[in-house]
Amino acid sequence: MVGDAPCPSGAVELSRRHPMASWLCAMLHCFGSYILADLLLGEPLVDYFSNNSSILLASAVWYLIFFCPLDLFYKCVCFLPVKLIFVAMKEVVRVRKIAVGIHHAHHHYHHGWFVMIATGWVKGSGVALMSNFEQLLRGVWKPETNEILHMSFPTKASLYGAILFTLQQTRWLPVSKASLIFIFTMFMVSCKVFLMATHSHSSPFDVLEGYVCPVLFGSAWGSDHHHDNHGGSQGGSGPSSHSALPTKSKEELSEGSRKKKTKKAD
Repeated sequence: MVGDAPCPSGAVELSRRHPMASWLCAMLHCFGSYILADLLLGEPLVDYFSNNSSILLASAVWYLIFFCPLDLFYKCVCFLPVKLIFVAMKEVVRVRKIAVGIHHAHHHYHHGWFVMIATGWVKGSGVALMSNFEQLLRGVWKPETNEILHMSFPTKASLYGAILFTLQQTRWLPVSKASLIFIFTMFMVSCKVFLMATHSHSSPFDVLEGYVCPVLFGSAWGSDHHHDNHGGSQGGSGPSSHSALPTKSKEELSEGSRKKKTKKAD
């Protein structure tokens, strides 16, 4: 919750008018991944809320963010060096949650690759995947902001990481879990810190996806653009050219009739 983005004015207004709804949104941001993972594996959704220390710590951070005098706590955590430290720590925890989620799903479904991938994915990006439900708690409904339709870098990275850890868990990837955790953690930390420091919204996967996705799934934009240009060229050489010829001939006829009238008048 801390260190991802500036606190919007709507969140501050919600905390003043509806503090309970604001607190629930904060709890979803903190524990949304655990809730989704428990939902997938058929475990009690409120199981993680039995951890009193985590709930109290998250509630204390929520209170300091919105109600600290002079916004001192919020200004401190938004200071760029401090913010980068929190971002790096969050990515370390994200990778650990993906690995633990897949290991936990493997105990329930030894050969369920898709279950393991889904569990690791929601463990790493559950907060983003629950964004629409969190919007409902705030009285906002924006279906066009669905995270699955417009995946951010952490969501994509969590999905790719879940695939890698699943392959490692099922012995298809010949690398130790400790080595994979270290390599993927360094990748996530370096990318997220760089994107945060440069205020960039791009994704390191954009270049690779630009080459791979058109080959595997086709390029919808490219085909539409080609059809539009093809249709436009046909339209330009067809009806528009035919309609231009009669217009030109009518103008010539009218000009000729005017000349004849002037000659008769002379």
